Amino acid sequence: MAILTYLTTTHFDFGAIKVLDKELSRLGVKRPLLVTDRGVRAAGLLERVQAVLAEGAGLPVFDDTPANPTESATLQALALYRDQECDGVVCLGGGSAMDLGKAVALLAVSGEPLARFDPLQRGGKLITGVAPVICIPTTAGTGSEVSVGFVIVMNDGRKLTIADPRIIPKVAICDPELTMGLPPLLTAATGMDAITHCIEAVLAPAINPPADGVGLDGLYRGWRAIEAAVANGGTDQDARWQMMMASTEGAMAFVKGLGAVHSMSHAIGRRHDLKAHHGTLNAVILPTVLRFNESVCAEKYERLRAAMGLAPGADLAAAVAAMNKAIGLPSGLAELGVTEAMITDLVPHAMGDLAHFGNPRRASAEEYAQLYAQAL
Repeated sequence: MAILTYLTTTHFDFGAIKVLDKELSRLGVKRPLLVTDRGVRAAGLLERVQAVLAEGAGLPVFDDTPANPTESATLQALALYRDQECDGVVCLGGGSAMDLGKAVALLAVSGEPLARFDPLQRGGKLITGVAPVICIPTTAGTGSEVSVGFVIVMNDGRKLTIADPRIIPKVAICDPELTMGLPPLLTAATGMDAITHCIEAVLAPAINPPADGVGLDGLYRGWRAIEAAVANGGTDQDARWQMMMASTEGAMAFVKGLGAVHSMSHAIGRRHDLKAHHGTLNAVILPTVLRFNESVCAEKYERLRAAMGLAPGADLAAAVAAMNKAIGLPSGLAELGVTEAMITDLVPHAMGDLAHFGNPRRASAEEYAQLYAQAL
């Protein structure tokens, strides 16, 4: 039996942040913690959001979100949440700020430690509630504003995915205007993250045709808009709108699950000696995993080709590699600092990642080692 889940209230348009105060009131949130990062603050986006709030700059702000959100940073934000007697969370930023804010909201109600909520250890049974969350993305990539979970680098070195329908934000406010100043390389990396979400969601074997439809629509939009968004992101409003929609749809679709691209990138992302952006890692790994999965996904590959505007039978991996090159992303993991000597460390973390279980072709440890080597 297929159980179909959809999702939350999403306000989507230029100027959508104007509804923030109204939505906080509707949720009964009087003192939210604003979770963001220093780059978002420096870009002036925090001030723009504070300007639409009745409390404005009087609300507490946690802006020390790392590029890959950590358990220690989550606990720092949680301490501020409690000290300031907050009753909800507003996340402003990319996936890191949104994931950290969602983790704070979970711990604020369900208690610590974070590790006990690991879904692979049946941790969902321990969730007693989640504080209200509103997410406002400033990139078009993760789709965390509508997703069922978050990813945190734990103090023990794991990159843990915690997923449960109760973690879905109560409201998403998707305002493409906030992405107009995003630099080209970050636009490329986050955009390919969204495209990877759409592709892996469609390929995940769980039965959820509505999610497949959403994923294919997101892929259709993102594949056609990403080059314009990278080249003309400061002026092309339509490209920014399409990329944000692709991002949101990608996360709506991956209620089905993700796959080996994400299990491999998560394993790399947990390492402190490698600073590659998650979306860049996904983009670089995607061609290798597409080749690995092709033998078990013939019909779905044709649907992906149609959404991408490719000819029947076209090489999907080659098309993705060509797109990566066109938008300025690396061609292999070696350019991101990954070495052959690291593969032994990476493989067990990839196999223990939640996304591993959503790949249409289950990879063994030996096959993961081969995939990493091929992606170098």
